[in-house]
Amino acid sequence: MTSTISISGMGCCSSAGKDLQQSWQNLGHNNYPKPTTPPFKTIHNSPVFAIHPDWLPPDLSQFPRKPTTPLNPTTLFCLSAIFDALNMAGLQVKKLHQKRVAIIIGTTVRCHFHNNEYYRKWKQGIEQSQEPMACFLNDNLATIIQQILGTTGPTSVITNACAYGTDAIGVARNLLLADQCDLAICGGADELSPLAYHGFSSLLLCAEAPCTPFGENRAGLNLGEGAGIVVLEKNASLKKRGETAIGWLRGYGSASDGYHPTAPHPKAKGLIRAVETAITDGGISKDAIHFINGHGTGTRANDQVETIGLHALHLDHCPLISTKGATGHTLGGAGGIEAVFTLQALRKRFSPGTIGTSQIDPKLALSPLAESQVSHLGGAIGMSQSLAFGGGNSALILEAST
Repeated sequence: MTSTISISGMGCCSSAGKDLQQSWQNLGHNNYPKPTTPPFKTIHNSPVFAIHPDWLPPDLSQFPRKPTTPLNPTTLFCLSAIFDALNMAGLQVKKLHQKRVAIIIGTTVRCHFHNNEYYRKWKQGIEQSQEPMACFLNDNLATIIQQILGTTGPTSVITNACAYGTDAIGVARNLLLADQCDLAICGGADELSPLAYHGFSSLLLCAEAPCTPFGENRAGLNLGEGAGIVVLEKNASLKKRGETAIGWLRGYGSASDGYHPTAPHPKAKGLIRAVETAITDGGISKDAIHFINGHGTGTRANDQVETIGLHALHLDHCPLISTKGATGHTLGGAGGIEAVFTLQALRKRFSPGTIGTSQIDPKLALSPLAESQVSHLGGAIGMSQSLAFGGGNSALILEAST
């Protein structure tokens, strides 16, 4: 089935910029931030990409309902990106209750990694307030967003390792095709977390310097935080309210290789199946793809396997980049942020090179763009892909309106 789903708006926030406009300007001019010391105590030396504190919180008065519980940074990132996406879509927040709105968000941190101090005191037998536990039990990110927006419709939180944001967009697309909603707000969001940071550090996956995705001397990833959101609608709905699409979600594919808890399959079997499924779903040929925003974490295994898969798919002709050198790996936010960057590149017919990487590894199966190699894109169709722990692989085929 070929998708007929329009993208009417998108928004994002990360260390690269407080919104899409600032982020894209910084990416295009190589004016990206450098990672800094983590905002929590740690014995490890890997820097992180943190969002500037002056960018939060967003103006919550723009939303119909006040939150009933304190909002953690992940929720605030998500709300910021949602508001920008709705503005681009020409949708008034206070009128969303008139439609069936799906809220599908990918995340790993939410509030569930916030309660380190509570847990520490509990282990010591110290009596304390139960408010953190109440927040833990009641904090479903998609449901909280729905409550603040005052909408009705299906909600879901996707937790498929580092492919969550990509899968959230694919799931939302399927809900629209099944007529389970009139429009969908979807993507991913996450904040920096000591638990996630120490988990990746324990796996020896974090670099002690700024990450260099696809780089010859790459030494690992840097974690980051942020959110990326797209608004999906049926074409008929968009036309009815007199708006035009900024692009289309043409295809979606997801596949697991089930090879290892954290390592990708050395022959990229899951990635190959996911991309082939997305291309078939989109009803396009491989030659129609003119740009790929890769997962590109900067780890030795991910970057090697990713290029092996794309080479096996005969996609060597496509400019391939990673934007994680400007955002870090934002976990649940990555698929959403990178889908937004992919569509923006297609709209502008321009892609920056791989941020932070001056020398591409010559041993890769194909050659991504280095930072200095900007590319003027020859078409409007591209792909954003995610590779996840547990062998999860997902891909989106996106097309920009002309």
